[in-house]
Amino acid sequence: MTDLSPTDLSATQLSATDLSALPDLALRTLGGSVLAASDESFAAKENLINPWTPRFSPETFGVKGQEYDGWETARRRPCRDGVPGDPGHDWALVRLGLPGVIRGVVVDTAWFKGNYPPHASVEACALDGHPSPSELADADWTEIVPRSPLTGDTAHAFPVDVERRFTHVRLRMLPDGGIARLRVHGEVVPDPSFLTGLTVDLAALENGARVTGCSDMFYSSPENMLFPGLARNQSEGWETARRRDDGNDWVVLRMAAPGRIAVAEFDTTHLKFNAPAAVSLSVSADAETWREILPRTRLQPDTRHRFRLDSDVEAGYVRADVHPDGGLARLRLWGTLTPSGERAVRERYEALT
Repeated sequence: MTDLSPTDLSATQLSATDLSALPDLALRTLGGSVLAASDESFAAKENLINPWTPRFSPETFGVKGQEYDGWETARRRPCRDGVPGDPGHDWALVRLGLPGVIRGVVVDTAWFKGNYPPHASVEACALDGHPSPSELADADWTEIVPRSPLTGDTAHAFPVDVERRFTHVRLRMLPDGGIARLRVHGEVVPDPSFLTGLTVDLAALENGARVTGCSDMFYSSPENMLFPGLARNQSEGWETARRRDDGNDWVVLRMAAPGRIAVAEFDTTHLKFNAPAAVSLSVSADAETWREILPRTRLQPDTRHRFRLDSDVEAGYVRADVHPDGGLARLRLWGTLTPSGERAVRERYEALT
């Protein structure tokens, strides 16, 4: 079994490996955006939150010089009119796709070997709604990563120990140079006003759901199933290795909050020859005692399946069994929060804002 339980460790205890197990709240595929930057003379600021590993092709020169899969600024000069002075610094402003508690930040200088910044720092703020860069300039910013040294072509992991919900981060490079990626790992803290009294996806990562365990993730992580939107190819879902025994694969989710599931959706889009033959669904209050609410049901390849459920069982966890193996592009569990679920979401939000 692969344990993917959300960590309960404080930020000071997290390692780089622990950070990668937490969702990247700034990721473009999760709704993140680079709103503004002081300069992007050589490479675009938007590259900072691309989902893929930074790429590099040597001797690929465009009108701005060597092309980099990252953010690169012009050289700042420490002298003006022949008088030495502060060269200043460059910055990029990022809106988190998923607001939440930040547990760690990764500043990756991949492929920047002679043009990386010697230092960087990161700040965060909380401002709901859809603020503009000028409005964010006046926000109450908190330093979450102090000025820290960087080296070239390296992923630098920095733990964060601030128990607050944030919506935006500001990356500062001191004084200039190139950074390939900014990863902001943490725990999603949704706004309860968009969950309470509504039918919502109780399995959505953006609503606070998390994968806590699975039998196999040989080809890809099951947490991909909880991402927003549709999978663009089979790598953007969950896929297991081929089983050679009589068992089956499974995944356990902690739902966004305790609730009742009305519709279950199993999407095998793009999985044409490796979809499961069947699926079943069970729920639990404590992830120990399970009750089946969807019996073993046949699936088709490359198909979006929707099943209306008659169960009125309140659940905090759900287990999906795929028979015998294969992949799911997306898993959606549409339902409503129970009174205890609404209370839990509201109390957590209020404690962190």
